[in-house]
Amino acid sequence: MARRGESVRAIAKQLDCSRNTVRRYLRDETARRYGPREARACKLDEYKGYLRERVEQARPRWIPATVLLREIRERGYAGGISQLKAWLAPLKKSEPEPLVRFETPPGKQMQADFTYVRRGRDPLLALVATMGYSRASFVKFVASSGEDATTLCAGLREAFDYFGGVPEHVLFDNTKAVVIERNAYGEGLHRWNGELRDLAEACGFTPRLCRPCRAKTKAWTSYCTLFG
Repeated sequence: MARRGESVRAIAKQLDCSRNTVRRYLRDETARRYGPREARACKLDEYKGYLRERVEQARPRWIPATVLLREIRERGYAGGISQLKAWLAPLKKSEPEPLVRFETPPGKQMQADFTYVRRGRDPLLALVATMGYSRASFVKFVASSGEDATTLCAGLREAFDYFGGVPEHVLFDNTKAVVIERNAYGEGLHRWNGELRDLAEACGFTPRLCRPCRAKTKAWTSYCTLFG
């Protein structure tokens, strides 16, 4: 502002400070900027090297903060767990799980799932069936209230007609239109929805379920088909 030719009075008025303050900052070069603050001493400082070494030794596993707290307290640490957790947080790297493409022979498996194309006041739903080997897809748009066993079974019949045959397995998500209760009769022995069970027996395919909360179990090619 001073280099633009504005007066001390004008600068003080715009910045809402005294004219003496403006004169001091214009005269004193060192008053124009803040220097870096000195790092404050922390009770954890002398134990950080040990903690880094312990974290690296344990990878890919993670040592709980409570365990590390006990270890450094045995070495004289007098602080609390809160600052320890805050310091450890950036070191807790979550390694991404490698994604392995699951391949199936021709006719072995088909994936089927409902997916929302449009939500809101006028939602649009689609049943998407995708062959595991060729990634060929069949898409049937249905009413927003159509995510039920009757709609699913009707769509599966149309998909089988479209593909010209029935795959050995059909992979589903864990919805009530497919399964009533997982592992109801033992590990892997599910209580299937009656309509789906009858369709499977009539057409000769075996229904399979994705693992819960694990979208990678299924390739989600249905979503890719619709949204690229």
